[in-house]
Amino acid sequence: MLPDDLIPTLRSMSRADKLQVMQVLLSDLANDEGVLLQAGAEYPVWSPLNATEAADTLLTLLTPHAES
Repeated sequence: MLPDDLIPTLRSMSRADKLQVMQVLLSDLANDEGVLLQAGAEYPVWSPLNATEAADTLLTLLTPHAES
């Protein structure tokens, strides 16, 4: 089926069916990109906790704007 043939069919589908089609397509696209995240693996997450240098930089950038 060509995309031009699919569009009318997709538009006629129910909301639930459209969401299911999106889920399948997104899953296929993610698989094409390769595995970015693995189940059960641990990944570091940055936190602003104790990021005083970043807070100082932001305060410096915002201070001139707050006075005007």
